[in-house]
Amino acid sequence: MDTLPLPPSPSLEQYKKRAKALVDAARSTDPSAVRDWARQWLESLAASLGASISPFVRDSIGRTVEHIESRVNERGGSAPAKPFLLADAQHLIAGAHGFATWGAFAQHVEEAEGKRRPYDDFERAADAVVSGDLATLESLVRANPSLIRARSRRVHRATLLHYVAANGVEDFRQMTPKNAVAIARFLLDAGAEVDAAAETYGGGYWQTTMNLLVSSAHPAGAGLMPALVDVLMDYGAAANGVGDDESPIMTALDFGYGDAAETLAKRGARIDNVVTAAALGRIDLIRRFVVDKSSVAPGVPLVAPRWRKLPDDPTAHIELALAWACKFARANVAEFLLELGVDPASKDGYDMTALHWAAPNGMTTVVHRLLSLGAPLEVLNVWKGTVLDSTIHFAVHMPVNGVDYPAMLETLIAAGADVNAAYPSGDERIDALLRHHGAGSAT
Repeated sequence: MDTLPLPPSPSLEQYKKRAKALVDAARSTDPSAVRDWARQWLESLAASLGASISPFVRDSIGRTVEHIESRVNERGGSAPAKPFLLADAQHLIAGAHGFATWGAFAQHVEEAEGKRRPYDDFERAADAVVSGDLATLESLVRANPSLIRARSRRVHRATLLHYVAANGVEDFRQMTPKNAVAIARFLLDAGAEVDAAAETYGGGYWQTTMNLLVSSAHPAGAGLMPALVDVLMDYGAAANGVGDDESPIMTALDFGYGDAAETLAKRGARIDNVVTAAALGRIDLIRRFVVDKSSVAPGVPLVAPRWRKLPDDPTAHIELALAWACKFARANVAEFLLELGVDPASKDGYDMTALHWAAPNGMTTVVHRLLSLGAPLEVLNVWKGTVLDSTIHFAVHMPVNGVDYPAMLETLIAAGADVNAAYPSGDERIDALLRHHGAGSAT
């Protein structure tokens, strides 16, 4: 969540002055006035926070500048421009800090100025959760047990347990400490509601700590996601989601966290559909579930991530199963589905085709099979990458252990991949290979 932290010594009076300055900038004839206002404010904030501003948070600050500028510009348009009022400026500033209203934000700042409860308790506890300061967290909860069920005043309304997921809450608190498992266990032992829903990403019963956890890069990067899944399950988290919609395992798979999905499966999450079975490499279930390229056995449900909105048609689910089999390097599943005649151009919700996934995963036999069936090489994923470009991206930034990337690139080029679509890559070793095949030469 693009949310700015407060400075070390916040001042409501200073925020009021900044709001008035934004009104002046919005009404200025200088087209750069709003951006200059935003940059001045955010550079001042960054300077006050010093080294605590990470690259991740700096990106969030940049997006905040763009958001403020675009919102101010929205006041005009083709219709006669509406006056930009002080209330509009205050609303934008409050929103940049994660609050729905200026009134809620002003109360928060006033309490921060005076270091008074409830600001001090919840904010210090949230900081303790994400920094791994278990001693401070224990002390705060002993002194104020209501913190365990308390919620942030920010629009996401997260509990302290939600902060363990490092997802959907304010960016500057999206961190996973080394002792995150101990932090989670303490909160749950103290009475945290394991499946409480936050208002993250628009809210809904699926906005639980589990679902936020298994779609979060931070616990994955720390290598703690499976262990945290286990902790939540130990304390009664719904393996198939609060709505019994299989959202935890589907979320983990959609975001590429196969280890979390496997942990959920071991802890009781259902594997009752072709998509999940394919991603987890359950060829035994795939043989039972899939009748042919366009139908499944009676009683087999059609289940996919809710946000993917796949049609109620077995073909679409079987095609996603092929893409996910390649995404998670399940060669036996992919080969079985291709033998049934499933479309070799099948893709997932990111427009990553089976070939987009099979090549960087080093699935040589599957790659040759897909190419022989006419799988497209130049189709673009949502990041505008061809199969060759995507494979190079994995080779440079996310290499899979044991994959011979030069050999795989040679295979794709021999099949007709456009070397100029991926040149230059920024990696000299790969660029040399591409140049060897004519990349960069005059046509």
